[in-house]
Amino acid sequence: MRAHQRAAASEIFGELKHEMRNLLKKLKTIWWRVKSIAAIHYYGNPSKKLKIVGVTGTSGKTTTATLLYKIASGLGYKAGLISTVENIIAGEKMAAAMTTPDSVTLTKLFVKMKKAGCQYVFMEVSSHALDQNRVAGVSFVGGIFTNLTHDHLDYHKTFENYFGAKKKFFNMLPQKAFALSNVDSEYGLRMLEGIQAKKYTYGFKNKADFSDKLETKLLGEFNMYNTLAAYAALVLLGMDKEKVKEVMKNVEPPRGRFEHFTSPNGVMVIVDYAHKPDALEKIFSAVRETKNSNGKIISVFGCGGDRDSFKRPIMGKIGAINSDIAIFTSDNPRSEDPNKIMEQMKTDLSTEELKKVLTIPNRHEAILEAVKIAQKGDIIICAGKGHEDYQEIKGVKTHFDDMEEFKKAY
Repeated sequence: MRAHQRAAASEIFGELKHEMRNLLKKLKTIWWRVKSIAAIHYYGNPSKKLKIVGVTGTSGKTTTATLLYKIASGLGYKAGLISTVENIIAGEKMAAAMTTPDSVTLTKLFVKMKKAGCQYVFMEVSSHALDQNRVAGVSFVGGIFTNLTHDHLDYHKTFENYFGAKKKFFNMLPQKAFALSNVDSEYGLRMLEGIQAKKYTYGFKNKADFSDKLETKLLGEFNMYNTLAAYAALVLLGMDKEKVKEVMKNVEPPRGRFEHFTSPNGVMVIVDYAHKPDALEKIFSAVRETKNSNGKIISVFGCGGDRDSFKRPIMGKIGAINSDIAIFTSDNPRSEDPNKIMEQMKTDLSTEELKKVLTIPNRHEAILEAVKIAQKGDIIICAGKGHEDYQEIKGVKTHFDDMEEFKKAY
């Protein structure tokens, strides 16, 4: 076969492979939808007997959903929570395997929640779940959009696909439901375009339906948005504004979401789930609001293996710019070499920024080093794992909890 014939054959084969992948994805999507609707009908569509509010966006889903659950419970309502950190049925906690469960597990949770007497359910709705039709047929009374920044491009391939997955949630909301969107996000108004649900906005910088300043224990500007979103949604559900505000004053953040303590020698330690560029930047911003002028910021974080590699140099840059000392370490390297991941994190760093960076692959040792360096008035930010209590290396999960490690170190 001549060279031009081989090239033509290779091109045709490549196109066929691409078409086959697209066809396979479409078939999987159809199967997931059929599975979801079949589960809903088999169990008598329990979601119709509950008032379910979904929260979607890149960051803030867990905190917003958890605030909704805690405030509603504090007001005396029986409620359920489906989140990345945990699932809760009227006060009974259970482990969560993923942000949004598969359709059968999800429907079974709704059945249990209804049997437990829950009136409300607050749940995270991930872009993966939307793309895979895991929530197809679920009856939502409301939806919340938090924000949209770089994430999951290893799965969605393009940012527009990622946006489209989130938009799918608002397109599926019924006419009687409310759609509450962050107007300060550049995608906030786009999320509301062409939908049939009742449209509402929240925010502080642009004209919005809800822009209340609220008293809360949660720190940082990003948490101002989370608390405002929760407040607005509860008001839209018909709850008393003043009672919501009163309960909100004493609500604690979810585990691993800006969770903090002060060590015996006066160092503030913050553990957060931030594992995306935008979330990491927000954590640094919140810390700058709270630290004293002399204190140093010491960060400990990494990037996950077998996941979106595009964000590694971005996150490395954010850490180096915002830290006095940045310790790059492992964060679930999975099948990848952690040293390779850390090198990718350093790709875009200047000579001066590199001087501030330590690379310690062993996360336990990285935490010990941060504790050794930190002095009174300093702040340690340990980001990436938050509530997770394991480290995944070469297919093996071993127990590892950042907060536990710090408390043992002190």
